[in-house]
Amino acid sequence: MMRKLAAVVVCVLGAVVVVAGNRLPAADEADKRVDALVGSELERQRVPGVELGVYRDGKLTKARGYGLANVEWNAAVTRDTIFQSGSVGKQFTATAVMMLVEEGKVGLDDPINKFFPDAPETWNDIKVHNLLSHTSGLSEYETGARTKAGGPFYMRLDYTEDELYKKIAEMPMDFKTGEDWAYRNTNYVLLGILIHRLTGKFYGDFLQERIFKPLGMTRTRIISEEDIIPRRAAGYRLVKGELKNQEWVSPSLNSTADGALYFTVEDLQKWDAALYTEKLLQKASLERMWTVEKLNNGKPNKANYGFAWEIDSVNGHRVIAHGGAWQGFTCYIARYVDDRLTVVALTNLDSGHSNPKKIVTGVAAIYNSALTPAQEKPIADKEPQVAEMVSRLLQDIADGKAKPEQFTEEQQKRLFPDEIKELGPALKEFGEVKTLELIARTDEGERRNYRYRARYSQMTIMVSVGLTRDGKIAILDFAEE
Repeated sequence: MMRKLAAVVVCVLGAVVVVAGNRLPAADEADKRVDALVGSELERQRVPGVELGVYRDGKLTKARGYGLANVEWNAAVTRDTIFQSGSVGKQFTATAVMMLVEEGKVGLDDPINKFFPDAPETWNDIKVHNLLSHTSGLSEYETGARTKAGGPFYMRLDYTEDELYKKIAEMPMDFKTGEDWAYRNTNYVLLGILIHRLTGKFYGDFLQERIFKPLGMTRTRIISEEDIIPRRAAGYRLVKGELKNQEWVSPSLNSTADGALYFTVEDLQKWDAALYTEKLLQKASLERMWTVEKLNNGKPNKANYGFAWEIDSVNGHRVIAHGGAWQGFTCYIARYVDDRLTVVALTNLDSGHSNPKKIVTGVAAIYNSALTPAQEKPIADKEPQVAEMVSRLLQDIADGKAKPEQFTEEQQKRLFPDEIKELGPALKEFGEVKTLELIARTDEGERRNYRYRARYSQMTIMVSVGLTRDGKIAILDFAEE
C-alpha cells in the first residue's frame, strides 16, 4: 500500500502509436528491442500490464501498452489506459507550490508555523523548502502501525484536512530539521493542505486549473473510485505468489497531495514538453526544483533529492527522475535532460514485486547506448564477519526473528515493532540470499558504512548498513539495484 519504497499472466499486446520525427537511426530495430525488453520484464516481474512512453525533445516518440489492464476482463493495456501516479504525483504538488512562490504568496524560507499557527514547538525550524525536500524531520504517517485498524490514520476511514493536520502534529519528530534526509509522505500531505489554505482551493482543483487544463492533460485528475473513468486499469498485488486486487483506501486518504493522481503516458508527454519551457514556471524556479537540497552542514542530502525529483547522472549525462507506488500500481519517470530524452513506465503491480525503473533505464539505453548504467563492481571484502552478520540479519528479518538490541535506540524506535514486521514477508518471499557482494565501504565519523548487493534467486536488491563503534546498527536501508 505504501507510496514509497510474482501468477503467470498471459500478456496481450495493446495498441501502439509511433510518431515520426526525432527518431534515432534504425528506429524500427529500436522498437523491436524495446518491445522485447518490456515483454521480458513483464514476464520476469510477473506484472499484469505496462504502459510505456518515450519522448524526445518533448515530442511523443513511442507510446505502447503491454499486457493486461484488467485481468478479470482480459482487457489489454493501451496507450491511453489510466494508471495511478503514486509519488510521481508529488512533482505536480511541488510545481503548484513554486507557482505560489513566484506569485509571492509563500516563500521557500517561510517557517510553516506561519501557516499552521498552532503547530507544535518541534516544528519551529521547519520551513517550506524542508517539506519540499524531505529534510523536515517529520515522521512517516503511512506506517503499518498508524494505518491499521485502530491507528490514527486507519486507511479505511475518512478524515478532514484539519483532522489530518492535527494527527500529524501529534507525531514525534524523527530528527532535527535540516540535519538529515528521510523520504516522508507526511511532508507532501502538509503541502497539499498549505496550498488549500493559501488559495482557498482544494489542491487537486488548483492542479486542474493551473496545470492540467492549460497543458491539455485531459485524462489527468485526482483519484476517485466513485466516478466513471474510461479505460481505468485495475491495480494488483501479489500475496504468496497469488495475484490479488488492490486494497481499498478511503476517499480522503486516496486524494492527498503525496501522490494520488490518475494519468496516461500521452498526458505525461505534455507535462514533459512543458518542463522544457517557462509555460508553468520560470527557468529559475525549475532549476531550484532540480537542485540537490543541502543539509544544515552544507553537504548535499544523501538521496541527491531536490523538490519532488531525484537528481543524478548516468555516465556523465544528467538525469532527473522519480518513482511512485500506491494501491497496486508503480511508475517511474526519468528525464535525461542533456539528451532531451524522457522515458516513463507505468505498471499495475505492487512495489514489492514490480520494478518500473529497470524498464525505464533499459529502454533509455536502447535509444542511447551512452545511457547504459554501469553496474557497480564489488570491492575486496576485508571484513567478512560484517557480511555474515548482514546475511544473518536479512534472514532473521524474513523469519520475524530480528532483535531490537542489535540496533541503536533511534533505529529501534523507527523499525520496531511495525516496520520490521512489514519488511519480513517481502524478504521471506525472495527466499535465501544467494550471494552478498560488498559494493562500497566508507567511514563517517565513528560510524562504518557498508553497501551490499544481495542476490536472491529472482531478485537483486541493494542493502546499506551503518554500524556504530560498538557494532550497533545505525542505518538499515534497502534500494532497487
